[in-house]
Amino acid sequence: MGAEYAMLEKLAIIFPVNNNTDMQFYQNTWLRNYLYPVCDWPGPGCKIVCNRTSTYRTLDKKTKCFARAIKQFEDKELFIKLDDDALVDIDYVIGLIKKYQGYHKPVYISDHERTKPRNFPDSLNGVMYGNGKFYMFNRKLVQCLKTDIKYRGSPNEDSVFGGMVTHGCGEDNVEYVQEDDRWIWHKEYTSKNKNIDLAFIKNH
Repeated sequence: MGAEYAMLEKLAIIFPVNNNTDMQFYQNTWLRNYLYPVCDWPGPGCKIVCNRTSTYRTLDKKTKCFARAIKQFEDKELFIKLDDDALVDIDYVIGLIKKYQGYHKPVYISDHERTKPRNFPDSLNGVMYGNGKFYMFNRKLVQCLKTDIKYRGSPNEDSVFGGMVTHGCGEDNVEYVQEDDRWIWHKEYTSKNKNIDLAFIKNH
């Protein structure tokens, strides 16, 4: 198992945070050594700093911020974007690393759907995007992200990431992989004698 866990050294978990995020909770999980908190302003433990106050309606700007930053993470091969009301199983992640490290094309793992025209005009119309609680992707995808994408309004931040993929990488060039939700917990963790509310305080 030592060699398998060593694979995690090539992983960066992109973790947007705000004043309600309980970092102590996540520091007590397997995620702790791989977390890259995305903060509005400089602070303890912040790995990516956007230097602007974010709200629910401006999370698209925070997404563009971390997308630009991770282009410089040349020592990382795989990335997870994880919401602060979600958890993911370590062995599931290791299995994905085994399968997709060194993959020959951009990989985008999530629960994908397409934007609807009436809600997402212009450049985000009809793009494929992943559910924000969890998406995993490789360096090849990072390299082709179009981080200067233009659009109107303040759309859902995950559709903006999907738009960066569509317009930078091209959907035909990307391997879209369905996540396995048996190993991802969102808002609530329930297993055997544990029932944990992961979203006790609503963010923003």
